[in-house]
Amino acid sequence: MRIGLGKGGAADRQFLRFAAHLGVQDVVLNTPPVPVKNGRWELVDLVALKNQVEEHGLKLSAIENTPIDMRHHIIAGGPRFDEQLENMVHTIRNIGRAGIPIYTMSWRYPRYYRTGYEEIHAGAMGTAFDADKEHWPNILEWELTLDRAWECLETWVKTITPVAEESGVRIGIHPVDPPMPTIAGVPQLVHNFEGYKRLIDIVDSPANSVLLCQGSFSQMEGADGDGENSIYNMIEYLVKRKRVVYVHFRNVSSTVPRFHEAMINTGYVDMYRAMRIYAENGFDGFFMDDHAPAVVGDTDYGHRIRAFQTGYIQSIIEAVTDRSLYGLN
Repeated sequence: MRIGLGKGGAADRQFLRFAAHLGVQDVVLNTPPVPVKNGRWELVDLVALKNQVEEHGLKLSAIENTPIDMRHHIIAGGPRFDEQLENMVHTIRNIGRAGIPIYTMSWRYPRYYRTGYEEIHAGAMGTAFDADKEHWPNILEWELTLDRAWECLETWVKTITPVAEESGVRIGIHPVDPPMPTIAGVPQLVHNFEGYKRLIDIVDSPANSVLLCQGSFSQMEGADGDGENSIYNMIEYLVKRKRVVYVHFRNVSSTVPRFHEAMINTGYVDMYRAMRIYAENGFDGFFMDDHAPAVVGDTDYGHRIRAFQTGYIQSIIEAVTDRSLYGLN
């Protein structure tokens, strides 16, 4: 187990140097500005992106998301479903040919996210969601039923999994965030544990896996309990089955219908307990911080808070992987 670091947009030199200074090896880029050519990403552009990262002694381990316009008809059953599916097959093949081992994507549309901000700790600010304040408009130009939504996801998984296997790529689906059954009147699928169990059963393959955003899973209804749907049980279930590509290791105040993001060490989730579960069930991937809260004097990227969160993650990894804790040394 190890630390990674992510960034939205371009992999600029400052970010790459920062990652290297923290001792990170695995870099994740969210929706990087790769040129979209006829609805696709081409090999030459992906190789250039990978080379840019590797020049700093780092590894481009994953890409999170293509631009939403490349795939929203797939997610929401739009009239360009077949066209976008073909283009994404081409794109996944090129990601594999470029030597990038993981592609993850958020399976949600529309992409509404939070209803505001709240003070989370001593004046630091974090994003918040309150279902009573959710009045997002439905921007779909077509009707999407729940059955059609599942048909789209199942077609995606059955089509893309063999392509990913052949290309040496693992696909990871990110949960709906906020994890609600509908957003702006549009049905959402992977908003609970049942949805995720159904997802990984569509095709039993490591190429059909999960981006385990621990924050989003922790926001799910019932995740704060002790039963089957607890955050700890969900982690164990998915890790045991080798279906986690990597982890967004963040914390939250509570579950839906209202929550706010917390400092990594102040939310309701016992982060040490969670990390023990990953270690004890053989997880061999990486952890990265996510959704950095706003703290005083920080940069737009959040260098101060990300340095703290990355150090916190590294410390817990070292704590749970120290064999002396188990009386083995």
